Amino acid sequence: MQQNYELLSQLRAEALLGGGEKRIEDQHRKGKLTARERVTLLVDEGTFEEFDMFVRHRSSEFGLEKNRPLGDGVVTGSGKVNGRLVFVFSQDFTVFGGSLSEAHAEKIVKVMEMAMKVGAPLIGLNDSGGARIQEGVVSLGGYADIFLLNTLASGVIPQISAILGPCAGGAVYSPAITDFVWMVEGTSYMFVTGPNVVKTVTHEEITSEELGGADTHASKSGVAHFASANELECIEGIRMLLSYLPQNNKEKPPAIASTDSADRLCEKLSSIIPENANQPYDMKLVIEEIADAESFLEVHKDFAPNIIVGFARLNGKPIGIVANQPMSLAGVLDIDASVKAARFVRFCDAFNVPLVVFEDVPGFLPGTDQEWRGIIRHGAKLLYAFAEATVPKVTVITRKAYGGAYDVMNSKHIRGDFNYAWPSAEIAVMGAKGAVEIIFKKEISEDGDPIKREEALIESYKSKFATPFAAAERGYIDDVIEPAETRIRLIRALQTLSTKVDTNPWKKHGNIPL
Repeated sequence: MQQNYELLSQLRAEALLGGGEKRIEDQHRKGKLTARERVTLLVDEGTFEEFDMFVRHRSSEFGLEKNRPLGDGVVTGSGKVNGRLVFVFSQDFTVFGGSLSEAHAEKIVKVMEMAMKVGAPLIGLNDSGGARIQEGVVSLGGYADIFLLNTLASGVIPQISAILGPCAGGAVYSPAITDFVWMVEGTSYMFVTGPNVVKTVTHEEITSEELGGADTHASKSGVAHFASANELECIEGIRMLLSYLPQNNKEKPPAIASTDSADRLCEKLSSIIPENANQPYDMKLVIEEIADAESFLEVHKDFAPNIIVGFARLNGKPIGIVANQPMSLAGVLDIDASVKAARFVRFCDAFNVPLVVFEDVPGFLPGTDQEWRGIIRHGAKLLYAFAEATVPKVTVITRKAYGGAYDVMNSKHIRGDFNYAWPSAEIAVMGAKGAVEIIFKKEISEDGDPIKREEALIESYKSKFATPFAAAERGYIDDVIEPAETRIRLIRALQTLSTKVDTNPWKKHGNIPL
């Protein structure tokens, strides 16, 4: 018996070393942490319970039978983040470059299945060169097993991926299915095929950073929701993100005691809308003024900046925010903005996070580029997402709400629960100038001064249509409110909606215009 205890101690010590001290030093030299160091930073101290420390691969090809490290390149288990249960897998680049084998995949599948059974978030710390080539099809099958579970877990438990090294091929598709993807500048990469293959096939000369680095995916492709300066910042960010999320789709997001008064007036907002309707203002200032102090966590900050999405708290309770940003393209909806917002809305709806919309939108972006790339289909994704969502949904129109974009941005017509407007709101089919040039084309061209006549007609149109009161008369707007009272009214609205029950017709699933 004593011999077994000694063997246990010996094997644990061996497992903790991963690929050995030299490879651990190499990992540190690259500015990267080891798999176990990452887990230690992620979970609360002393809470990690490891699974399958003693698993070894079963391959006997290409001499692999002589190299069978314990754990087989991935650390799996459960722990707590801020006192709440999570499940985690952390790939170990010091063992076969973190490559995925049959046994490696089985460990990940086991922890994913447990996360779904228990109903707790899953965090994947990815640092893998892809499928283990020596194992052939069984490694590919392992990836497919993981992809399936990612899909089945989608909308059931939150899934968060951190890319902490070079991830290529199959290694990128699992993170892509998950809810949020974090990358680290300078050390993490994602691509289907690396620079060498790209050069061979397309003759393009490109670096790993340009092709699939953190900045590229955070700003150009939108694959990454967050880009961090280093691994510590990344892991701290994941811990913060989890504080806004429920454990699973049957729970509500966690509330905290707020030190910010629910009756606080937002006096700064009384003068934030410029007199000139074409002059921009920063919608982030509106959000930060209304939300609980320092509670706004922006998602997809560098991608499609003409729309803002993120989490915040109102009176201590998490909300999801979708807001047009007049500082970028006047807040217009384009393809990237529509897809970005639609994805976020669907996440919030899946996990019972109430939605608050701040609207200042002049319409959809015109032009051949947008039309040929499918703005109709992509814009319909955002419409579909809002229309399908059954969580509490509240909209505040701060200024422009023009055309079809008015409908799309959680209007009353697609089941917005409370729809408010500031006195500065302009709700119309289009801007006053464009409308007048169409409606009064003949009158403007008549004898006399056409400029003065057009200006008079524009002012007349504005007074009749470009106000919130025409919509309020029909009940499309529930109330026209003072900007300063927006925080108070939103908190009251969400309190009223806290017991809301809404359903969609039974279906296997809808057919969102992908």
